[in-house]
Amino acid sequence: MRLNLVEAGLRIIMDLSYRSFLPFGRHSENVGNLFPAFDRFVTERGTTNNWAPGTYKKFRNLRDDLVDFKPSLSFEDLNEDTLVALVRYWRDEKDLRNSTIDKKLSFLRWFLYWATDRGYNKNLVFKSFRASHKRVHNKIVYLTREELCRLHGYELPHHYRYLEKVRDVFFFCCFSGLRHSDVYNLRRSDIRDGCIEITTVKTADTLTIELNQVTSAILEKYRNFPLPDNHALPPLFNQTMNRDLKTLCRLAGIDEPIRQTIYKGNQRIDTVRPKYELIGSHTGRRTFIVNALSLGIAPNVVMKWTGHSDYKSMKPYIDIVDDVKAREMSKLNEIL
Repeated sequence: MRLNLVEAGLRIIMDLSYRSFLPFGRHSENVGNLFPAFDRFVTERGTTNNWAPGTYKKFRNLRDDLVDFKPSLSFEDLNEDTLVALVRYWRDEKDLRNSTIDKKLSFLRWFLYWATDRGYNKNLVFKSFRASHKRVHNKIVYLTREELCRLHGYELPHHYRYLEKVRDVFFFCCFSGLRHSDVYNLRRSDIRDGCIEITTVKTADTLTIELNQVTSAILEKYRNFPLPDNHALPPLFNQTMNRDLKTLCRLAGIDEPIRQTIYKGNQRIDTVRPKYELIGSHTGRRTFIVNALSLGIAPNVVMKWTGHSDYKSMKPYIDIVDDVKAREMSKLNEIL
């Protein structure tokens, strides 16, 4: 897997933050016996799984939370009462939403499974523990076919011409199913015999994705364009994509109000935001999946393109398509 120097440097820095400069100076020898194992877990898993900087940051934040919660925390402490208190700490002291707490618990559970396999941990309460709070599934934001056409046909004003590359890269995600990280790392040598052949950055899956008219046209547009390191498409940083996509979609009038619901403990919080505010680089992959399924392409075929390993991860998208089909069928009621 090829990485540019910036990405490689970021990963080295994040790894060093654990091996040499533990978060905010909280060294392992000053805390309970859980933390040295935690640091070994991060170093081992981070190296083996080639973690992105974002993953290191999530575990660094989790470690800080655990130290703040109880500096002498040990594996033996992690009974049900302590885990309930930890959830309460995240909810009341850190003011986190329930979905964020669930994510932190999943990261903690990942570490504890590793520690149990390595013989560090004998306390198995974590396996059955689940936070007893309200949950709501995150709404999947994607572009409909009408919105894709609107975005494609939108003529960029002269002073927004820089957004053309952003639109091209985004459309490549929308019509290939690739994550932005894989499009960022795509090289011209990965395109052969009408297919994209890559090993994904996030999961190290080897995928073969056939080109279609849209992806072929975008690749052809940049075929003779001078790009660094033999990139197939303009290498735009994820932060740049997320920022500029919101601007692009706002200009194109993709502003349908979207209602989002979150819970903090038992408190329900509803917000309504224009759709363009919720669009980011990963919206392209979601758009591909929803539209491919709505066109009648079999889920197992879509999974071969996207690298999803089981139907569980595809179910939210299938549910969306079923809902769309039901609403479209209801339009026939208006005929007679």
